[in-house]
Amino acid sequence: MSTDAYPYNLGTYHKPVTTTSQIAQVWFDRGLIWTYAFNHEEAIECFNQAIKADPNCALAYWGLAYASGPNYNKPWEFFDDDDFVKTVKKADDAAVEAKERGKSASLLEQALIEALQSRYPSDLSRKYNQNDFKSWNQSYADAMRDVYEDFHDDLDVATLFADALMNLTPWGLWDLKSGEPAAGAHTLEAKSVIERALNRSGSDKHAGLLHMYIHLMEMSSTPEAALPKANLLRGLVPDAGHLHHMPTHLDILCGDYESAAAWNLEAIKADEKFLSHAGPVNFYTLYRSHDHHFRIYAALFAGQSKTALESVAGLEASLPADLLRVPSPPMADWLEGFLSVRVHVLIRFGSWEELLALANIRRRGHLTPG
Repeated sequence: MSTDAYPYNLGTYHKPVTTTSQIAQVWFDRGLIWTYAFNHEEAIECFNQAIKADPNCALAYWGLAYASGPNYNKPWEFFDDDDFVKTVKKADDAAVEAKERGKSASLLEQALIEALQSRYPSDLSRKYNQNDFKSWNQSYADAMRDVYEDFHDDLDVATLFADALMNLTPWGLWDLKSGEPAAGAHTLEAKSVIERALNRSGSDKHAGLLHMYIHLMEMSSTPEAALPKANLLRGLVPDAGHLHHMPTHLDILCGDYESAAAWNLEAIKADEKFLSHAGPVNFYTLYRSHDHHFRIYAALFAGQSKTALESVAGLEASLPADLLRVPSPPMADWLEGFLSVRVHVLIRFGSWEELLALANIRRRGHLTPG
């Protein structure tokens, strides 16, 4: 694909890497910004395009390996067996390729590549368990700490290190009863890393850093403290819907349901553009559905039945049967719960006749042969 023909506007993000090809550089930038936007499938496609443009671009292989692996919303424990084997093989192969081509890369690039070697096992002949997952995550976080000590002024290094720390205990950074950091979590270290980086020039345009800060603070006792930085993320990457959505995690917590509904609508619009090019049968549909679900959630709190029902229709339309039949990753496990949301909305607004009609339709459907 020509770089000029690429249909998405990803803003102005740029991370110079060692390459002989300007085309490879453009694709690398796209890959990393999509990674920060949690559209890992599109990120992988961009890193592959960078490799195609420059087969010796070591950091493009690093990006491919990094984007293929676990993340805050999909830790190792959530991989089914087939997905795990396929992912580890692809990621480890790319990490090895990055190291082989890294001799002429910058010292920072070499450090990132070396750290990534500890993230994946190379032996797929045995069954792994949660203790193994924890060991890999810890080894990678420790390796990224070394990278951070040498390159702490680099915003991407800060983002990647904080991400590694947070992935040691994803969605378990805070004790929700006491408001203190959760036992065993590296919450305060991640907070120190991110907040130090947020005081540096350029941080207000760094989508990865802003994204991580929202996740870091949203389950704390002071989520509102992250709102000023979260606001900088709104509209920063025009066609990355998940980044429009992310500040609304804080909007909801702070009771700003109007902003939550409005910005999830912007996320939906951006993600419909991605849908028009990539189709619905991909993991990113989880994130598209999440936009609708959050808009519904805001509407439930705000008493906006029309908005809620409109979003329910959009949510249901985003989940074709073919997607729910994908066996690996088992997309029904990830998405089927969204199909119950219409019932929740009807109950919330006391729409009892519609609810009974829905029950009758489903009962008749259940009793109909075939």
